[in-house]
Amino acid sequence: MTRPYVLLSVAVSIDGYLDDASPQRLLLSNPEDFDRVDALRADSDAILVGARTLRRDDPRLLVASPQRRTARLAAGRPEHPVKVTVTAGGDVDPGLRFLHSGGGKLVYTTTAAAAELGARLAGLAEVVDLGPEVGFGALLDDLGARGVRRLMVEGGGHLHTGFLAAGLADELLLAVAPILVGHTDAPRFLHPADYPGGPGRRMVLADVTRIGDIAVLRYLPRGGAPQALAAGRPGTETSQ
Repeated sequence: MTRPYVLLSVAVSIDGYLDDASPQRLLLSNPEDFDRVDALRADSDAILVGARTLRRDDPRLLVASPQRRTARLAAGRPEHPVKVTVTAGGDVDPGLRFLHSGGGKLVYTTTAAAAELGARLAGLAEVVDLGPEVGFGALLDDLGARGVRRLMVEGGGHLHTGFLAAGLADELLLAVAPILVGHTDAPRFLHPADYPGGPGRRMVLADVTRIGDIAVLRYLPRGGAPQALAAGRPGTETSQ
């Protein structure tokens, strides 16, 4: 079984925060960088965010560009990537915008939460039981069996931490905004974990791109050559 290529995509402040502690979402990216992220979404088969991120930001996770949506359809692909979330406890509100727009939705959870969550989200999403606990390897196996070749992980910090700690991330795109947050209770990009190789292991820096006042760093956590963004997909747009 082929697991999907896993791309972690994140925007952070210089001091490593995903947001500040205010009720309003802090916009770290500029318009050009948001367009870059939209191109990445358009090139993905599935987009994954954690249930905590859904509750906090209530995103729709759609491809915004009509041209990119048209290109996906012309290539025989769905207009939008499959939208995926994961929750150990089953705390997913059926009113979230994530569930009411776009194409297919998958919600991965534990055996303890699957039955109740499946009933609550009936007609809105497919609930997938991963067993006694949520395992990212099992999640990737299931996505691979569904034909997902490229998975974009957009957060939050617990998901990014989990994929990196498990050695399951193929690529990390880190957009650094010229902002200092400094709020101790604001969400951070990564959390303490037993990362492979510890602090003695260095990632491969594959590329650095300047987009206005944003620096986009492209890292390969496991080394090797980066996968072409649109390899084998005629008519699919790539990131800018």
